[in-house]
This record gives sequence, structure tokens and C-alpha cells, in this order.
Amino acid sequence: MNELLEIACGLLERGQDFVLARITNRRGSAPRTAGARMIVARDGTSHGTIGGGLLEARAMENSQGVFNDGISRMLAFDLSEDDISAMDMICGGSVEVLLDYFRATDRNRELFACWRKICAERRQALFVTAVRENAGAIERIDHCLLGAGDMVCGHIPLSDRSLKVVMQAWANQTAKENAMMTMVVEETAVIVEPVLKFKTVYIFGAGHVARPTAQMAAMVAFRVAVLDDRKAFANARRFPGADEIHVLADFDHALDGLSIDADSYIVILTRGHLHDKTVLAQALQSKAGYIGMIGSRRKRDAIYDALSREGFGDDDLERVYSPIGLSIGADTPEEIALSIVAELVRHRANAPFRSF
Repeated sequence: MNELLEIACGLLERGQDFVLARITNRRGSAPRTAGARMIVARDGTSHGTIGGGLLEARAMENSQGVFNDGISRMLAFDLSEDDISAMDMICGGSVEVLLDYFRATDRNRELFACWRKICAERRQALFVTAVRENAGAIERIDHCLLGAGDMVCGHIPLSDRSLKVVMQAWANQTAKENAMMTMVVEETAVIVEPVLKFKTVYIFGAGHVARPTAQMAAMVAFRVAVLDDRKAFANARRFPGADEIHVLADFDHALDGLSIDADSYIVILTRGHLHDKTVLAQALQSKAGYIGMIGSRRKRDAIYDALSREGFGDDDLERVYSPIGLSIGADTPEEIALSIVAELVRHRANAPFRSF
């Protein structure tokens, strides 16, 4: 949602309304899971995807109806054999798509600006949508952001007691980072989604593998920081898409000044074994959610032995993904980068949502 969030904020700031299309429920083998999102602007342009094909085309077509009458709506798609054939897809099942209409009002600008601020400050929060229907049509739809059980901004017509019920239900589920939960409270359908914080990939080393790794990581919505002790390598010309570039005095204090937490992914790609070991020793003392190091198993074992003699235990070393990347037979820098970023995406997808 991070890229879509910026698009939503930009549209609202320019006085343009939009439809946020979300899959709220999926049964069977549908193209995308619950929580998939797409923004449709009034001029028909779209950002993001809820599965492509006829499903997406129908959602975009119905979005124009939302703009015309100003009323959000819920669409049910039963992906029957005829639909599957028409969509040129192999998926079946059924999905429900909420076409959520956001006018360019001060309230919505405040809501999305608040969402952006929460992400920037790396805080936990939930985006809650309350939908009331009458005779199958949406009668009222409200939104708010909840943090630690308290209303951060927005409004939904639920009692404090019901909000606590929602929060408790969320806390009791074994949710992943991109999960969505739906429930009924006070005859109101409540949709709960985590406000996803930016995951930052810290790439130590700015060599040949680092360049495509940084580029691919940015493409799949990671923030990217590149760090090296060589100014000729760590620069904006080589890494135009990086969010941060740091030229280090040396690798001995490579993590100094960095806000490393469970949303931080450390990727060690330096130019030598000694630098890799130096950075890894510091990474193991951090709270990074992912630590990966490039190199052969022989190199890894040598570094592990050296760190063991320095007091690091098996539990420490088991945190490390090394050799880094999924096993796909990668050979070129680009292929190696693909295997690394694929592992980062898998780790992010399987990460549990941390409670408040």
C-alpha cells in the first residue's frame, strides 16, 4: 500500500477524488488474496492491481458508476468456468470487491496524511473501514486509523466497547503483515487492515551485485539504503533509486546511526570476507528482522567459526541467511540479485504482524 498511499495523498492534495478497490473476501482459487488493492482515478487511470483480466476490468467499469452516483458499492464476482474462460485464467473461486469512494474532502486529506505520517514514524496502526448496508446497497461507509486501541484520526460509528472487541479480535488472530480481517459488529461490517510500515533494506557493499539488488528491492516496495566505504561506488549515479546512500569511513562502525529494528533487512555484499565478518558481527547485535550474507558455504563456515571464537552462539548464527538468496541456480549479478530479493519478499510475506 505504500506506493498507493502516496498516489492517494497526491490525488487528494490536488482536489481529485478516487475509488480504492479492495478484495475483502476470497473463496477458492482466485487471482489475488484479500487485501489486494487498486486505485482508480476519475479519468479512468489505475494504479496497483486486484488480479488483472476481466475481474479488474469489471471493477474499473463499476468504478465509473461510483463516480457518477457518489456511492461506494460492494461487488461479488463468482469466477465460474465461463468467467475463467473469458478471463483467460486458470483460477476459480469467488471474490468480493469493495469499491470505496474517497472524495477530495478535508476529512479524507487528513486521514491519508495521518496514514502517511504513521508510516514515516514507523508506528503500528490499523486502518478500519465500517460498512453499513441496507437492502444489499451500501448506506454508509466510514474510516479511521486505530493505534494501541485509541482513535488516531477519522471516524466510525461504533461504541468504544465495540472498538475494543475489534482490537481484541485482531490481536487474537494469527495475522501476517498483509492480512485483512472482516467481522460484523453492531450490524456493521468492519474491515481491519494493518497499516504497513516501510521495510528498509540496508545493503552493505555497493558492487556489481548490489546495483541490481537495490533496483529490484525498490521495485517491490522496499526502502533501500546503500552503504560502502568507497565514494566512487556509493553514489546516486550508480544507485538512482536508492532512498539513502551512505559513504562510510570504514566498516568497523557500519551500523552506527542507523535505526535498525524488526522492519530492517540487512544484506551483506561487501567486497571481502573480512568486511563481511565485520558487518555481520554488528548486525548480530542488532534487532534486524532479516540478516543475509553473500558467499559460498566454505566462506560462511570460516566466518561462523571466527565469530564463534569471539563469543557468538548458535542462536546468533541461526539468524543469518547464508548463502543469501533462494536457490535458483543464479550466476550473473542480476540473477543473484533476483534470488536475494525473492528471499526478502518471502521473508516479508511470512512475517507475523506484531501486536501493539
